[in-house]
Amino acid sequence: MKRHTTSLTLVLSLALCLLLAAPGHAADRRTPVVRAVESVSPSVVNITVVKQTQAGAVSPFGDPFFDQFFKHFQGGRPRQSRSLGSGVIIDGHKALVLTNAHVVAGGAAITVRLKDSREFQAELVGSDTDFDLAVLKLKDAHDLPQVAMGDSDGIYIGETVIAIGNPFGYSHTVTTGVVSALNRPMQTSNGSYGSFIQTDAAINPGNSGGPLLNINGELIGINTAIQARAEGIGFAIPVNKAKVVISELLDTGHVAPIWLGLFGQDLNQGTARYFDLKDLNGMLVAQTYPGTPAANEDIRPGDVILAFNDARIHNKQEYLNKLFGMTQNEEVRLTVLHEGDRRTVTLAPQALDKAKALELVRTRWGFELADRSQGPGAEVTMVVSGGPAERLGLEQGDIIHRIGNRRLGSGIDLLNAFLRNRMQQTVLMQVQRGRNLYNVRLQL
Repeated sequence: MKRHTTSLTLVLSLALCLLLAAPGHAADRRTPVVRAVESVSPSVVNITVVKQTQAGAVSPFGDPFFDQFFKHFQGGRPRQSRSLGSGVIIDGHKALVLTNAHVVAGGAAITVRLKDSREFQAELVGSDTDFDLAVLKLKDAHDLPQVAMGDSDGIYIGETVIAIGNPFGYSHTVTTGVVSALNRPMQTSNGSYGSFIQTDAAINPGNSGGPLLNINGELIGINTAIQARAEGIGFAIPVNKAKVVISELLDTGHVAPIWLGLFGQDLNQGTARYFDLKDLNGMLVAQTYPGTPAANEDIRPGDVILAFNDARIHNKQEYLNKLFGMTQNEEVRLTVLHEGDRRTVTLAPQALDKAKALELVRTRWGFELADRSQGPGAEVTMVVSGGPAERLGLEQGDIIHRIGNRRLGSGIDLLNAFLRNRMQQTVLMQVQRGRNLYNVRLQL
């Protein structure tokens, strides 16, 4: 009898094990991915942005063919357009949402919708287009769910990642993949910049601003872009970079433009021979300014910067692109060649204030600028005799609307525009004189 009882017990135990291991059993199907999604989804939000655009007038015939001609004869009427994006709540108590700057750019009204269908109006706390990050605050919202912050410095290539967002308006869509690569620069019309996480998790329009998570449900990146000509190539801003940007956005509403206090130029055959260099890779230091990080570390004209944070530098544009991926709260390591000897120095970037930027514009470009009391752009208040601006024909009272690819709408735009173009031999500007707009090239 005892033997039969034991056999029966074994049979029942085996049956129970088979039942628990059956494909349809809920406990078996709640994988780490499922648990991560369940944990984080309540903190992922859909963002709707209403923008005011100026529409061309339409013909009374209701035909697009006639509209294209008719709009030139009447003033356009303002209309509203809507765009969709994603975001994630990073502080539930303060009701703060992190998203991409391009998601909310130009928004007249921003509405945020949670998974539980609650909706809140949002105000923009701060935004930075260079880092493509923005922080929103939800009005009349308290004690919301929030995502757990991860550590993007500890990511492994090949580890599983999860993206949650609002692609094409499909709310809280989940996709999975792996980390394909780290420290990827993104190619733009202005060159490569940034240091992104590359992933093959499906990221589509509308995913921008949504979270990239590790298997533990921790935020490791903010999904920001896709490679339009390929499948399975998406990019996310590492969360450790986002953390330092968030800090500045909450403090001042923008990220302070930074520099190291030096100007440089590309190497050519002549300078390479003069400094006895084997190739043309690097940036030749042309000038340093007293009291700046470069001067404090005894970097001098004639030195050659060979590497930036251990990554090789081939020319001045690479130096500028890498510097624009940094904030004043981070350190920069430069490998410098000085009189044949290599040395590595660590510098803390310095915020460039507006007064210093205006001084440099005057001394290097040959004119002075002032903010306008009304309207966008900056007004030329003085032209230096014999300087580059006078040779171009710039006059007092001209209004500069754009320097390089940076439109001047506020003082911070001027700082960024100068920093991006300060080492160029030719600076493209959009200048208004009277009612006429001109695109001109300032030769330095």
